[in-house]
Amino acid sequence: MSLAPSETQRAVIAATLTGLGPLKMERPQPLSAWAEDNFYLSPEASHTQGEWKAYPFQKGWMDAFSNDDIEEVTVRKAKRVGYTKTLLAFIAYNAAHRRRKQALWMPTDDDRDSFVKSEIEPMLRDVTALKAVTVPGKEDTMKLKSFFGSVLHLLGGKAARAYRRITVAVAILDEASAFDAKIEKSSDPITLARGRLEGAPFPKLVAGSTVRIKDFDHIEYREKNADVRMRYNVVCPHCDAEHPLLWGGKKVRHGFKWDGYDHDTVRHVCPHCHESITQADYLRIWDTGAKWVSECGRYRYDHDLHVWTDAQGVVIRAPRHVAFVEMWSGYSPQRAWSDIVREFLEATTKAKAGDTAPLEGFINETLAQYWEAVVERADEHALSRRAEAYRRFTVPYGGLVLVTGVDVQDSRFEVVTWAVGRGEEMWCIDYSVIYANPADERDWAHLDAYRQTIFQHASGQAMKIEAMAVDTGGHFTHQAYNYCRQRERERVFAVRGDPQPSKMVKSKATVQDVNWGGKIIKKGVRLWYVGTDTAKDLIYGRLCVEKPGAGYVHFSKDLPPEFYTQLTAEARVPQRVAGGEAYRWTKAPGVRNEALDCTVYAVFCTHMLGLHLYTGKMWQRLESIVQPPNGDLFAGGQQQEAPPADVSRETQVPESAPGNVPRETQSLETAPVDVSRETHPSQAAPMPAAVEPPALAPTARPLSAPAFAKPAPARRTIQRPSRQSFSPRSW
Repeated sequence: MSLAPSETQRAVIAATLTGLGPLKMERPQPLSAWAEDNFYLSPEASHTQGEWKAYPFQKGWMDAFSNDDIEEVTVRKAKRVGYTKTLLAFIAYNAAHRRRKQALWMPTDDDRDSFVKSEIEPMLRDVTALKAVTVPGKEDTMKLKSFFGSVLHLLGGKAARAYRRITVAVAILDEASAFDAKIEKSSDPITLARGRLEGAPFPKLVAGSTVRIKDFDHIEYREKNADVRMRYNVVCPHCDAEHPLLWGGKKVRHGFKWDGYDHDTVRHVCPHCHESITQADYLRIWDTGAKWVSECGRYRYDHDLHVWTDAQGVVIRAPRHVAFVEMWSGYSPQRAWSDIVREFLEATTKAKAGDTAPLEGFINETLAQYWEAVVERADEHALSRRAEAYRRFTVPYGGLVLVTGVDVQDSRFEVVTWAVGRGEEMWCIDYSVIYANPADERDWAHLDAYRQTIFQHASGQAMKIEAMAVDTGGHFTHQAYNYCRQRERERVFAVRGDPQPSKMVKSKATVQDVNWGGKIIKKGVRLWYVGTDTAKDLIYGRLCVEKPGAGYVHFSKDLPPEFYTQLTAEARVPQRVAGGEAYRWTKAPGVRNEALDCTVYAVFCTHMLGLHLYTGKMWQRLESIVQPPNGDLFAGGQQQEAPPADVSRETQVPESAPGNVPRETQSLETAPVDVSRETHPSQAAPMPAAVEPPALAPTARPLSAPAFAKPAPARRTIQRPSRQSFSPRSW
């Protein structure tokens, strides 16, 4: 009887081994070693096809990618240094070797699609280790690749939804500098990507890029927050001293030097002994004793032994966040030194003729350095120094109409109220942070309480907010829609920013459906688009006005320092666009800009009320009502009786509306509503009750406000000035 297995048995054994193959645990390896054993360069994605062999300098960040002691890796690099291939090897390593869930974000969906077709799909086809763990079928899409034991999410980085509902152990952002500064009113993309790592035993965040403009780059911000900044050092063959390759410059003796305009004579001069080497000399020594060394000198990485050491060579634990910086094209064998010099000479020639774009590209993409652009930006310290003595919730002489902008965040409402006067001179009356849960309908009552706040004018008049704009572009769109829908007659506007260049501050409204309480309210609210770039141009111009008068912006001494930081968080930065260069308002990474956004919405309110169209005579009539010539209450001036209103006017106030007490009967002793800068929902001021308050305080006289809206059906008689006397243009 034969004991040899039958053909069927051999087939069963082979199928069983194939099925168990993905469960096989491989010997742990750092990425650089695993890639040399397993990675493959596809013909469509590389100049050379075949097995992978890393450049010596690539091994440093590759091994940092796979080191579980390191949670975050930042790479500032030039073009042509092979970074993309190392990233692909890392993706393959996570799928085939570590079996870890991962996500890769690209700046846009189009970038993602192109990367998947040109890089990911050829890799899945040609890398044997990946073919063994790939799960074919419906799960294989442009956005998702499935493997035994792990997945790869492939995402564009423009929309906030791309950073939700996924849980991964590895988050990768390629070309991080090209991402938007802020993702749809949420946060910066690197912070959002990090949020997907929560709960992972060994979280890993990788962000690498060629860089752009100094002070406005995601990579620069991550560099500043790194525990160490590493540079690749080579050993001089003349003096044995370690040093990085340096571009140098006219004012220093070291770095790249050449004779006249002859780029073929280029050599690198050692900063220690001032002897020179050619590119051929460099390629002979680039792996002999070369190491990644921290700028502080306390950390070194030996890519041959795969260990981190201190300056004395003692093995130590790797830091948590490592930044590999200035990996410029001079290090790469793919780029001739003479070609680098030729590019520089051509770029400087064009720069002298007024075209700085090639020089900017050289600085960013060849030298891996930040371009120091000339930007337009207000000085927060200069603005804070000119703060005036008036207090929050008080309106100085000249302020005639109150407008408010509201920015809705995940855990709070940020509110800025401005007084506007003749020539659109503006006074910041209040900046408040109202902590609340915008997802809870009840918490929007805190915003109502703020909106009904009584502000005291210097003339003794009591003033209320005439218009409010509420941002609807965040995570609580329909909650904001519903709030504004119910208060449109009270001049509460639903708005959304539109950064298109030359977009008007106030554009035509669109009608939006409101999803509320499980029901769709068709055409429930008017949504107004705000030309944010145009409004910011206007605000920046006004902040530059140096003397009080038309267009000048005043600040209260009570405003906190962070208000000025947020108000000046953005700058007009030159950006490369199709067809040339354009200036765009850009937020610096790591800085909040809610105060600026609120001010943009307040400016929108002035346009809704038509204040930008007021004539001198219209301002004069408004001044005669709001601040009759009787002195400044806050300056201790002599008070006089307010003049009677011109004509009796009927305005309707719904009897059941809580807090809708006629202005003439509200008392400054019960106002303003005390919404502090940081008010927790449990401590927020309640909405005023619909009861008769005490008589006016002796120093406060009722304000007869301009007639900005049409009357409603139910009626309660209140003295108002004549509509014909100073009505703004209709909105």
